[in-house]
Amino acid sequence: MPFNKLLRQIAGLVLAVCTAADVFAQAAYPAKPVKIVVPYSTGGPADIYARFIGDRLQKTLAQPFVIENRPGAGAIIGTDVVAKSAPDGYTLLMMSNTHTVNESLFTKKPYSLMRDLAPISPINYSDLLLVVHPSVPANNLKELIALGKSKPGALNYASSGPGTPYHMAGELFKAVAGIDVVHVPHKGSAEARTSVLTGDVQMMFDAITTMAPLAQAGRVRPIATSGKTRSSITPGVPTLDEAGLPGYDAVIWLGIMAPTATPKPVVDILNSEIQKIASLPVVKEVWAKQGAVPMRMTPAEFGKFLEQDIQKWAQVVKFSGAKVD
Repeated sequence: MPFNKLLRQIAGLVLAVCTAADVFAQAAYPAKPVKIVVPYSTGGPADIYARFIGDRLQKTLAQPFVIENRPGAGAIIGTDVVAKSAPDGYTLLMMSNTHTVNESLFTKKPYSLMRDLAPISPINYSDLLLVVHPSVPANNLKELIALGKSKPGALNYASSGPGTPYHMAGELFKAVAGIDVVHVPHKGSAEARTSVLTGDVQMMFDAITTMAPLAQAGRVRPIATSGKTRSSITPGVPTLDEAGLPGYDAVIWLGIMAPTATPKPVVDILNSEIQKIASLPVVKEVWAKQGAVPMRMTPAEFGKFLEQDIQKWAQVVKFSGAKVD
């Protein structure tokens, strides 16, 4: 048999075997319970939406989707568990923009996000609400920026810790507005929120679902929201973009990843099912009341989104000078 013909036959056989394996993976998955690792504590947005998505995936794919909280080290502990898991689709990661920030914030990590994990699907995003304590003499964004420029270093803002969306939203605000505001990190969102409510810290970017009721009660003064468009929860509050900082965009988004080399048919199944859930009218309605907006992307599109977000926050981290060893 001619050598070239033999090579063609071998190549055809390999292709047939790979195709059969893909078809088998797609037909069999999931054949046992799937674990979603949440690298944060219970009760936060990532935990809540992981349980929301897991519950619905369990109904459509007829296997349990078990949530496992593995918080610690800025989401690194739980993420590393997933990165080192078998790439079979049975261990997934609930992730957020904390992960894209960590790529430049942490100088030493046991994994690399885009090398060791595969994008599956985004879930949703929600705005942050910039608020000030009522004692701050600023009623809108322009007045707040003017105050900051007149007294460099006199204003401070709270966050739930280095590298969190609340911290990075504040650093982006400083960079775009050109003002010096002091970062006051806390051990968690509740602690940071309390500091603003008592006036110990003057301002904060916080989850809109949590802070909006406090703003409506007059305990803080809303200045602006952080997304590209106004939030359904606070339609009367302008975005930072329209209030005077063109291009400002710093929302909290959530997504699902899996270990690199997870079979493409499995990735496609999960992406398809998550996207179906996010497009359901009842889900959109529930999320809208929570200030969350569905995100629609293929795995490839989500991968490009992640790359762009890593680059965006690398610039902000560089400006802030923040580093964690």
